[in-house]
Order: sequence, then C-alpha cells, then structure tokens
Amino acid sequence: MASHVVVIDSSARRAVIKTSPGKFLSDILQEACEKLGLDSSCYGLRSLDLSRSFRLSGLSSGAKLELVVLSRSPSVVSVALQVPNSEAQGIPNQRLTDKFPSTTSLWIILRKFESDVSGNAGPQRNFTARAAPKMEDGSTGGGRLFHETPVVQIMGRELASFTDLQKTLRELGCNSGSILLRLSFRITDTALEEAMEEIERYFKSVEMDESEGAYAGSVAVNESMPEPNPSSTTDVDSEPSEEPPTPLIPQNEYGTTEHRTSTPPAPSNDLTVQGPNHRSISVFAPPTSTTPHASLQPFNEQDYEPTIDHAKLHQSRLVSTSRNKRLPTDAEISAQQDAQRKKVAEVKEVEIKVRFPDQTQVVSTFLNVDTAIALYDFVKGLLENENEPFLLNFTAMKGPKVVPREEEVKLIGGLGMTGRVLVNFIWDERATVEARGGNVLKAEFREQAREIKIKEVEAVEVEDQRDKIGQVLGRDRDGEGKGKSKGIPKWLKLSGKK
Repeated sequence: MASHVVVIDSSARRAVIKTSPGKFLSDILQEACEKLGLDSSCYGLRSLDLSRSFRLSGLSSGAKLELVVLSRSPSVVSVALQVPNSEAQGIPNQRLTDKFPSTTSLWIILRKFESDVSGNAGPQRNFTARAAPKMEDGSTGGGRLFHETPVVQIMGRELASFTDLQKTLRELGCNSGSILLRLSFRITDTALEEAMEEIERYFKSVEMDESEGAYAGSVAVNESMPEPNPSSTTDVDSEPSEEPPTPLIPQNEYGTTEHRTSTPPAPSNDLTVQGPNHRSISVFAPPTSTTPHASLQPFNEQDYEPTIDHAKLHQSRLVSTSRNKRLPTDAEISAQQDAQRKKVAEVKEVEIKVRFPDQTQVVSTFLNVDTAIALYDFVKGLLENENEPFLLNFTAMKGPKVVPREEEVKLIGGLGMTGRVLVNFIWDERATVEARGGNVLKAEFREQAREIKIKEVEAVEVEDQRDKIGQVLGRDRDGEGKGKSKGIPKWLKLSGKK
C-alpha cells in the first residue's frame, strides 16, 4: 500500500494525502488545504518543519497531522543568496545576505537583491531579466536572444519556473531562522521580449485582483463610514451633491498675514488679559512650593489594594489580548484615515497652554486657520528677550514632537492639535546664559499672573468588598456573626470518608 498521511483541521475534517520519501511537508500542506478548501498561506502543521521532506521528518505512514492557524504577523527570516561565479565580482564569499518577512516571494527577493534595495552596496546586478543568444540547432553564439531564467535551489529542491518563484518563504516552510538560496541560470526556449510580456501580464493580473478585492472590502466598510470628500473622487459622471462643502472659514476673512493678528474667542478662564497680536490670554504664576501639591494630600493605603473588580477587569483584558485579531485591510485603513481627517476638519479651535522653564503658564485659544509660525510669533511676543532662539514641542499620538517653523503647517490640520494641548518652551542651544537665568515673560504679563486654584476633592466612602465577601460566605469580619455559622458549603465538600 502506498504511504499516506491524514491531515485533520479544527472542525475534525480529514484529508488523506499520498506521500513519497522525497515529498516535502509544505507540498503535503498545500494539497491538504486544496482538498479542504483552505488557504495554505494561513495554515501550518503543528510541531513540524515544513521545509523538510517526508523522509527526514520522522513520520510514519498513516500519521495524523493537525492543521493549525498561523499568526497573521509575518516573522523575520535571514536569507543568504549564493550567486554563481559569473556574478560573484565584488561580493564577499559569493553571498548576499539580508532579512526579509516570511511572506516575501522568491521573485521579490531576487528583485531586491539585484536593485540593491536590501542594502548590499555594489554594482547593478541582473538576476531576473537575463538573456543569452541561442541558435536554432541549440548551440550558443550570434542568434536571437532567449530568456535566461533564474533557478533557485532551497533545502534540496529546485525552483525554476516563474510560477514556482512566486512562492513565499512561508509556503516553502521557512518561517524563522536562516536559509540559504543557491542561484543559477538556465536558458529557456522563450524569447526575451515574450518572457518580459508574460511577466508584465502576470503582475498586472495580480494587481487587478488585489484592487478588486480591496474595492469589494471597501464597499462593506464604507456602508458604516462617512462619505469621502467629493474632491478626492474620480467619477466624472457622478452627480454633484445637493449641498456643496463650504469652507470652515472664508478665505477673504483671514488672509496670509491677518490670521496672525486675528482675535479668537477668549479662554474659558474668568480672568483674561490682552496678549500679543490682540489675543486674550490667561497667565498663571509658578508654584511657590517645591513639593508637588499632590504629594501633600493625605491618602488611604487601602486605595492601592486591588479588589475583585480589578482582578476581573485584568483577567478580561488578558483574555481579549490573547485572542487573534484580524489586521485591517487597505480599504479599512483608508476609511479610518478619511474619518480621522474629517473629524480634524470639523475642529474649530484648540486651547493651547504654553509652559515655560520657570513653570509659568500662559493659556490662549487658536483657530483652525492658525499656523505653526503664528504660534511662534505669539510666544515670541511674550518673552522678555524676544531675539533669543527657542523651540516648542508637544506630545503627539506617536510621542514628543517639535513644532516646525513653517508657514504652511496648520496647528489643527497639520499637527493634529485638538481639545487642550500642552506645549513646552525650550531654550535653544544658542541662547545666552542671561536669557536662561533671567525672567522669561515680560513685566506686564508677570504682573497679571495669578495662582492656579486647585479644587479639593472630597473623599468618597467605598464599601469594602472584603466585608461583602464575608457576608456572602456567612462570616463576619469582626468575628461576631449575627446569624448561625454555616461552615463549609455542601458543594465544596470533597468526596471521601462520610
């Protein structure tokens, strides 16, 4: 009887695959997925190296293999490409090395190595578009140019056709570690121009399939997402919307220079003063004590003891993070970006608090037409030494970010400032010592500074859950039970001596 293995998926479906000693486990996986109607790139065989052949895997005939779902995040594989002697000039040990994701195909690896995208410095190489003259009788010499296809040998198997070179490292069983690819070339019977046309048609068909799949996914996503901006659509025959989008602020109301001196709404504070460029500002004096106010407040040690609710919340978070989550598609990412841009476009103003090195704080409101250079001009008007260089930075979603000195960058649309934003003032390295050690703000603004009022938060009594647990179990914490002690419940008693 011929040798065979049985592949079982998570729903207990079986697929019997005939094997031979030289058959690779990756081929077994691919045949099993085809029979079960699954995508082989998303599955693997539990505890088996797919790059090995059946002879070296240690499996016996009739073995049962479990089909498992692979992680959607690709792993990193170190790839070494050993080139033939004709291409070994300037390459140490005739090998080019780099790291690639496990979802990279062999054809893409060759393309990256020959275009020096992988970081290997050297002359321009040609691995995928080679040609050699060939006579009709088969001899080489002056004749028509025929395509010279690359041949890759990996783990004892040879991949020579264009279809085989489209296999990824994961499909070949290389999910981690290092792998060696031996490269050689073989003259085919296909003319060079015909081979290039076939390769171009193949990649065009792949791009069309991917675009159709992305469009199909975007239809389902866009049903629950806001409509895109009409200016970004390319459909000429589509009817215009009934209400055309109106700009948030007319262009003739705020010019390129007038928006710096525009008077935005005053901050929410009661006491405001007139600042630079006719802006309403609130100035807060630095704290008088070196000890933070929060450290002076009394606290209860039991507030830092975890409760049952904390344990349940922590356990639920662990369960949610341990589950595999589908990565968003390109259409979903594009829809999320459009929704984020629309959300930012609806923001009218932002409240910015500038904190100086002496802990003095100035609060003002900026509109959606104000730029980064307007913020710099505003802060410069507050300084005692206006000619000293300085920088401004704030904490964005991806970490600290320096506010650029550019006229085109908007505070809301370009830097993404929304709500209330804290901007830190930093002296530049070229600033003088006198400016660093002296007063930062002008005297007229220092006189208007007021202290920050911190509201005292009243303590709220929370029922101790440990008392609640004792009541549930029929016990009193103080040992003075009001009812009859129930002891150990019957359902908790272990089986044994009666």
